[in-house]
Amino acid sequence: MSNLTAPVATAIRKKLSSNLNVLHLDILNDSYMHNVPKGAETHFKVVVVSDQFNGLSLIKRHRIIHDLLKDELQNGVHALSIEAKTPDQWDPKDVPEKSPPCKGGFGL
Repeated sequence: MSNLTAPVATAIRKKLSSNLNVLHLDILNDSYMHNVPKGAETHFKVVVVSDQFNGLSLIKRHRIIHDLLKDELQNGVHALSIEAKTPDQWDPKDVPEKSPPCKGGFGL
């Protein structure tokens, strides 16, 4: 997908890349799994590997990412799944966990 057709994913990539010492970054748009218009950018999963996470709890790592993406989270991104790992926790052969199927927002 080109940057012109994925402005939210591009903004996420830029913010995480420029503010964290990123060793690996995956941004997965899971919006297609939900009841949203085709091409929507509302549901994302990010896999971020950074040495800046060394010594930080998982909640602190998530807070850093949430703080960096606060504009996106307030303006259209409905869901953000995060895998924030240190270099020692990451294996390049790892595949991000598949997101669960959408339950329509009501848990049914």
